[in-house]
Amino acid sequence: MRIVPFGATREVTGSCHLLVAEGRRVLLDCGMFQGRGEERNHDPFAFDPRQLDAVLLTHAHLDHVGRLPKLFREGYRGPVYATRATLLLTRIVLEDALKVMETPFFGEEDVEEALRHVRLLEYGEWLRLGDLTLTFGQAGHLPGSAFVVAQGEGKTFVYSGDLGNRQKRVLPDPSPPPKAHLVLSEGTYGDRPHRSFPETVEEFLAILETTLDRGGKVFIPSFALERAQEILFVLYENGHRLPKAPIYLDSPMAERVLLLYPNLVRYFSEEVQAYFLQGKNPFRPRGLEVVESVEASKALLREPGPMVVIAGSGMLTGGRILHHLKHGLSDPKNALVFVGYQPRGGLGAEIIQRPERIRLLGQEVPLRASVHTLGGFSGHAGQDELLDWLMDQPQVLLAHGEEEKLLELGKLLALRGQEVSLATLGEGVEV
Repeated sequence: MRIVPFGATREVTGSCHLLVAEGRRVLLDCGMFQGRGEERNHDPFAFDPRQLDAVLLTHAHLDHVGRLPKLFREGYRGPVYATRATLLLTRIVLEDALKVMETPFFGEEDVEEALRHVRLLEYGEWLRLGDLTLTFGQAGHLPGSAFVVAQGEGKTFVYSGDLGNRQKRVLPDPSPPPKAHLVLSEGTYGDRPHRSFPETVEEFLAILETTLDRGGKVFIPSFALERAQEILFVLYENGHRLPKAPIYLDSPMAERVLLLYPNLVRYFSEEVQAYFLQGKNPFRPRGLEVVESVEASKALLREPGPMVVIAGSGMLTGGRILHHLKHGLSDPKNALVFVGYQPRGGLGAEIIQRPERIRLLGQEVPLRASVHTLGGFSGHAGQDELLDWLMDQPQVLLAHGEEEKLLELGKLLALRGQEVSLATLGEGVEV
């Protein structure tokens, strides 16, 4: 049994790993490279897609599914296995990606071809490919997200996909993996644990109360899948504690996800399921208004506060949030709240450093609004959770993380006597 990483090595995008066992070739995820190095999406795959026997998708984030249509464009015609939630969310993610890509590397026909080949595989069901067997475990990162367990040649291999933050309440906690000969694990937050989630919520509510009381606008850059809905859930549960103000969801993609959520109830935590059983939708807080058209979004720029604006993109790489910030960062009444990861060298990281002025959409803007970073909202497991999940695993291969963060996690694993290495692009590891 052998695993060959073809993405997310010493970085957090482009997850794509080839498993070779029992004469079968199985691709685990097929994600898009984002940010620096995204031109690699146009390169041919470093393996022949036509020789693959199957593809398994751990979840629907673009950095795990974004090159799937390209796989079919380059000749793959085999099955793709995913949970039902991942299938439904993947359609939204891929269709949205096609709209916003400046230089597309796949077309609508490739998206449809890929989705036609998806076969459902739910948690605990076993897929048999000759003598190789595979199944999904609960990863707790997105509705329907999974880790992969593979057994063949007398060996057990586990691929984490992305593991969820178990402090949060919307999704189930990640399930523990079986003891394996090798675990390929993400290490996005391998350098630190997250702050307590209840403390994070309290700080968030305090920022909202202060800003809304003074008639300001609260800008929340948010990923359209999962993070936006997580924030809406917090606002639903705590709306009674806040001043009355409209909550604008200025993201057509986030609204598509929101409309889909009632069809995915069984993939949520017991608390969320209980709300739906009572006939309540906990992702639609009091005062929620969805902004669909570009014209309506532009009109919102001229409206006075108080208000809450949730818009993409979460990493400020584009989207409607940039227009809100261009018009709103110069007003000291307003607040910008980061609830997601801001990569080094990006606009978000620059704003967090509090320069006097920031360049937005070709214009210099004074930075007078307050700026807050709430890492506790992360959808990824923190360092302590990763260590717990990897307990008693003899050999660990780390991916999906910046190198210094993976090294920090690796040091702690090695201190426990575990054998640790960092995944290297195209370099196979024997299980």
